[in-house]
Amino acid sequence: SRSSTQTLVIDALFIALTLAATMFINIRLPFMGNGGLIHLGNVPLFIAAIVYGRKTGALAGAFGMGLFDLMSGWTAWAPFTFVIVGAMGYVCGLITEKMTCRPAIANVTGITAALIIKITGYYFAEVILYHNWVAPLGSIPGNVTQVVVAAVVVLPIVGRLKAMATRNSYR
Repeated sequence: SRSSTQTLVIDALFIALTLAATMFINIRLPFMGNGGLIHLGNVPLFIAAIVYGRKTGALAGAFGMGLFDLMSGWTAWAPFTFVIVGAMGYVCGLITEKMTCRPAIANVTGITAALIIKITGYYFAEVILYHNWVAPLGSIPGNVTQVVVAAVVVLPIVGRLKAMATRNSYR
């Protein structure tokens, strides 16, 4: 029930928020292999997916974090990030849209599915980039940490944000 202008603005806003939170709020981890990067880009990604749905979640993840990779010199990662994080946003949004149980359970399930996509996707991306099956294991703690931290931030507030967005979309 949103106009195409509202949808465009919301999608662009969440792409920008995801990019900014990834770029400016991050810590590089000193683990083997790529190590991993903990950032807060998953916070606006999950809010976008849960509040506005799978398309907005996919766009925020794919373009927000994909642009981060391009702008920060991690160019080889950009295609992987585009697909992996886009899938995270899409699946999280899809699950929270389609599950008919309590919203809190749907939200946790959606974020858990996104975590599985992140771990699996980046593991295989690193296998491809590094030609090594062991080194990518070093990135798993960072990937888990960033999704868990995002979940801790998002889960207590996303229900209220969704209620506010629903109320405001009919004005």
